Amino acid sequence: MMARAHSSAPARVVVVEDSVVQRAHLVSVLEADGDIVVVGEATSAIEAIELVGQLRPDVVTLDLNIPDGGGQHALEQIMANTPTPVLVLSSTVRNDTSAPAVEALVGGALIAVPKPLRWTPALETELRRSVRTIRNVPVIRHPRGRLRNRTTTSGAPASGPAAIRPPATTQSSDTGKAVESSVVAIAASTGGPPALATVLAGLRGLRAPVLIVQHIHPDFVQGFVDWMARIAPLPVVLAQNGQALRNGYIHIGPGGTHLRVGAGRKIELATRPHTVHRPSADELFASVAMHVRQDGIGVLLTGMGDDGAKGLAAMHQRGARTIAQDAETSAVYGMPRAAKELGAVDEQLPLTEIAAAIMRAAARRSAELS
Repeated sequence: MMARAHSSAPARVVVVEDSVVQRAHLVSVLEADGDIVVVGEATSAIEAIELVGQLRPDVVTLDLNIPDGGGQHALEQIMANTPTPVLVLSSTVRNDTSAPAVEALVGGALIAVPKPLRWTPALETELRRSVRTIRNVPVIRHPRGRLRNRTTTSGAPASGPAAIRPPATTQSSDTGKAVESSVVAIAASTGGPPALATVLAGLRGLRAPVLIVQHIHPDFVQGFVDWMARIAPLPVVLAQNGQALRNGYIHIGPGGTHLRVGAGRKIELATRPHTVHRPSADELFASVAMHVRQDGIGVLLTGMGDDGAKGLAAMHQRGARTIAQDAETSAVYGMPRAAKELGAVDEQLPLTEIAAAIMRAAARRSAELS
């Protein structure tokens, strides 16, 4: 289920905040410019879930410290039942790498920011800008909770992505040689988890390995892997050093280490160089440019800053196909814009069209190699 299409009508917002004073101020701040209207107010998780289901707003602003289960519970239920762009605004969030923020982003929120002790005109303007930015971002139904036990063909229980056999290189049935294919490299930061879920959900039948860098706290990587495993039609694994790429598998980079493609199309994990983000999109893309060259497909999604722009440019120079998310559907149009300004982007597309573009590029390359 996707978020509603763009409209020139005012953005309809539900405010979830249990403090009477804070809630009244938020309503005043949001409605200050006339292009945002608060259509509902909730003070607890139960009220929030019911109100969002009834009103179907464009955006929800959500405090995490609310009664009846808390904001995280409300977020998970909203994303599972009535997918809606959510902006978390909470005093428990110190910055976008703090545990509550990351947990909220993994749960489906597009933005998680601290609730200021004192509102300033600049902070009020930024809040309204954020609501305008995410109101038209496509979001998908996001089932939560732990994976149910699955069984293997032998009847033994499987325990999610970690139970998948480490992939080996796909082999030709008659020659025993590795079969070459495209290699898809995708990177994202702010707003990335739900964007990645949208893209991966559209890759059914892809006959190429996929590598993913998402800027996320190491403590939440396994939860992110579990989520992608529920969403994606392809097997999802946490990347391991020395692991050979396998067609049709999704490899997610661990937290705190760079994810790269090395010689022989094997995964390399490394703690150096020391960069702002680890894993780094630039490191992944640069390695694909070096070892995969024109067989690469690089995708840069929503994110703050410029990580990935130089690496995507390197892929572009080596003949790889390069794709970036457009401004309208990006939660934060920073990384894609930096890549576009470097001339590194072949196609700039809305989020919902990126999976199809990957499939087309992989099919073209497969036809050229056959």
